[in-house]
Amino acid sequence: MSCPQPRTHLPRETLVEVVRHTPLVSIDLICRDPQGRVLLGWRSNRPAQASWFVPGGRILKDERIEQAIVRIAAAELGLPAALAAQARPLGVYQHLYPDNFAGIDALTTHYVVLGWTLDLPAGELQAADAQHRELRWFTPAELRSDPAVHPNTLAYFDASITAPRTAASAPAQA
Repeated sequence: MSCPQPRTHLPRETLVEVVRHTPLVSIDLICRDPQGRVLLGWRSNRPAQASWFVPGGRILKDERIEQAIVRIAAAELGLPAALAAQARPLGVYQHLYPDNFAGIDALTTHYVVLGWTLDLPAGELQAADAQHRELRWFTPAELRSDPAVHPNTLAYFDASITAPRTAASAPAQA
């Protein structure tokens, strides 16, 4: 039995209704370079606009998780499929935002996020889409001390920046 092809992105009006009534399922990529730095992007769009955030995006209808990782890594980071396919699962998280992609008053956004880690080789990356004004590598100390790093990004890391936080940080409870 073959699986259907992933659908394209939803029309704006349809996505507004989805955001109004359901959580979105997404992938976040926690990328590290050989020096242990973490890659963050300055968000140009909502939610999490005007903050440093890990690359990521929604999973499309009929898209397998592995396909979503490859698509997101290519679109946001320009990474080849073979490299993106090396991502490893980190955990399940929840992101709750008081706003939404469309800027509609009193419409919140709820994401169920599958966090994945990805070790990247040394080299410069360029943002391949309009979601980020720029990409930047952060050392663990810079990441923890920069007030512009979004709290949902901080929730992926403990003091060593190698594992998800425990207890009250934000991971979803099973």
